[in-house]
Amino acid sequence: MDAAGWDERYRGSELVWKAEPNRFVAEELAGLEPSGRAVDLAAGEGRNAVWLAERGWEVDAVDFSAVALEKAERLAAKRSVRLRTVHADLTLWAPPEATYDLALIAYLHLPWPEMTEVLTRTGTAVREGGTLLLVGHHAANPEHGHGGPQDPRVLYTPEQVADLWRSYAGILRAETVTRPVTDAEGNSRTALDALVHAVRR
Repeated sequence: MDAAGWDERYRGSELVWKAEPNRFVAEELAGLEPSGRAVDLAAGEGRNAVWLAERGWEVDAVDFSAVALEKAERLAAKRSVRLRTVHADLTLWAPPEATYDLALIAYLHLPWPEMTEVLTRTGTAVREGGTLLLVGHHAANPEHGHGGPQDPRVLYTPEQVADLWRSYAGILRAETVTRPVTDAEGNSRTALDALVHAVRR
């Protein structure tokens, strides 16, 4: 879906996603001492970015949907925190090297060649000792899980991401994780996600 499509999806007054942070983002980062600047790539309506700001991070929220970023700003104001929103296409956005102490990518899905470029630029944007965290729909999810994109070209495994980051980051965790979800008929299902947590060397 392009930026116009996401703008349309986000245009309603209600949040498309919950206001609370993603469960894996909270679990992995809750114990991390806020230490400066963070960036949330594909931030959407800002639920993870706002949560980070509440914890004391100085957060840049980057997304190609201007409508989503407006909602992120409203959510931040409601929670009495500040975000710096950046309206940008992540396939073109190139942050300066060694800018951030934390980089978060949650459910960003692009064709793998483009995703590789984003992952590489994200890795180099983090300072030595900084944290990299990715959570996304697993490549096995269409066959063995539920929900998320069904196009295998935009899905990945934790091993693929870890292999890209390993040359300049220590991999703390690269695993398949599960999430309970409810399908359209109200039945309980299980979603498969890829999770990679690394520290920049």
